[in-house]
Amino acid sequence: MFVQPILSAISGTDRMKGPADTTGVDMLQAFVDVEVAVPGDASLQLSAGRKLVSFGSGRFIDRRYGTGVPLPFDGFEAILTGKTRRLTGFYLQPVDTRLGGFNDRRSRNKLVWGVYATQWLDAKHLNGFDVYYIGLRDRNAIFDQGVGKQLAHTFGSRIFGDDGAWHWNVEAAFQLGTFAGHRSQAWGAGAETGYRFRSTPLRPEIALTADIVSGDGDPDDPKLGTLNSLFPNGKYFGALSPIGPRNLIHVRPSISVQPHKDVAVSLTVVAYWRQSTADGIYSIPGLLVRSGRQSDARFIGKQIELATSWQVTSELNLTASLSAFDPGPFIRDTGPARTIKMAGAQATFRF
Repeated sequence: MFVQPILSAISGTDRMKGPADTTGVDMLQAFVDVEVAVPGDASLQLSAGRKLVSFGSGRFIDRRYGTGVPLPFDGFEAILTGKTRRLTGFYLQPVDTRLGGFNDRRSRNKLVWGVYATQWLDAKHLNGFDVYYIGLRDRNAIFDQGVGKQLAHTFGSRIFGDDGAWHWNVEAAFQLGTFAGHRSQAWGAGAETGYRFRSTPLRPEIALTADIVSGDGDPDDPKLGTLNSLFPNGKYFGALSPIGPRNLIHVRPSISVQPHKDVAVSLTVVAYWRQSTADGIYSIPGLLVRSGRQSDARFIGKQIELATSWQVTSELNLTASLSAFDPGPFIRDTGPARTIKMAGAQATFRF
């Protein structure tokens, strides 16, 4: 049995507060795990209750850890684990976090279910591949095309690995279903690769991440082409993530160094474009940020982030970051276009 309460608050903003802003005092996690004996060298774990859930690289289902409130789910999981593979079946409803105390409830609009399988290719579980199916029902899905009920079936695969110097993570997904009574079809692909100079002073590491995620090609055509990214990682592009992975092309090179064995410093730059100039841009939770109907500009903007992390002890980690997002032609064409600046600090103690 595991129980984890949460206390959160937000101040200094006059906009409408969203689910990721604050939840007061509530129960973040409360679940029961039962391990069932099965033949062979595998184990079967059954889980029920409210918990934080993450699969793979977090492109579709993740805990939403970042600058806001994490996203828990209510539901059930069955996890079959062997020496070289894992199979997870799940039936979950995201929790709607609300202002006030002990009033968070499972969503009445959204439901997600599926199967996620991992095959490891080494004993340390550093190399392998995933295949998955994720189903989604959303009674109030929001796109630039309009609002309506969506049923989405996502089929995807991921290849990942780390040989100590090189590391890589390549993922692609195809999505079919219906939106507002009409067919939908979307796709997305992403890749991350990096290299560590292990014998060089400061142990530098260079990395490149890129994503391309489909948008809708014609808002007047009832067929939807925008990928629904479901519940992605809260720090999808860094501590400052003003844009979510829908209708997007993004390229993100980075470099990090270690001035001390327990300290890492990184510099990251990001450039964002719209995949379809007929569609808008969206936030991490999937809300429409700017409609694409007032501009044919493709470039959204660029971003820079300087971050440092200090592993003080095996339990205590301190991180800090400075970020800035500079708006491009699309942002300037469609409304206010001020530069977004953010300074963040975080302390994590795990025991």
